[in-house]
Amino acid sequence: MEPRAAAAGLNAVPPYGHVVAGEKWRNSLLLRGLMGAGVKILFESEPGVADLHLSNRSCILYVSECDIIAGSTYKRKLVRYRNACSSLQELVLVENTHLSEQYFSAVQRFVVFDLGLTLLPVSGQTEASQLIAQLVREPTGSQRGPREPFQEEEFVSATGPTGCGAGAADSRGGPGQSTSAAAALLQHPSALQGHAR
Repeated sequence: MEPRAAAAGLNAVPPYGHVVAGEKWRNSLLLRGLMGAGVKILFESEPGVADLHLSNRSCILYVSECDIIAGSTYKRKLVRYRNACSSLQELVLVENTHLSEQYFSAVQRFVVFDLGLTLLPVSGQTEASQLIAQLVREPTGSQRGPREPFQEEEFVSATGPTGCGAGAADSRGGPGQSTSAAAALLQHPSALQGHAR
């Protein structure tokens, strides 16, 4: 966890499984939760307007309970965030606690309707770290590799003696038949032919 000055400008994308965070978050509960989940943290002395940069080309601004209760200074920060991070997926994590609950609807209206950003309510830094760890671990399309258009999806084939695949094994049979009767018909092709007449 050493600081890297050149690792994360505003448009730099951290390596897979890493998060770039500002120095102000160094001893926070948020980053301790991320490190406990196996996420590697790179520190940046000036990460820009966003608090965190993720490897899936997302950036996160964390609005704490204190920011909400203190007043409208968080609004200026959100506007700067929206203007600065337009090339990345912008997420806003907002603490929704008992103390900030009365202000939450106004914050939500401002973030979602006025600014057009994605808002994710969290109960605190521990829940936020769990959410961010999931986002970091989830591979995006570019990390999975290009999708082959004619490649079959992965599934377990239930090919039985009839040569029918999983789709036929899941069928319900004819009208008035249970799934067990339909499965029995698929296991015995002669019974299926008699049923069709």
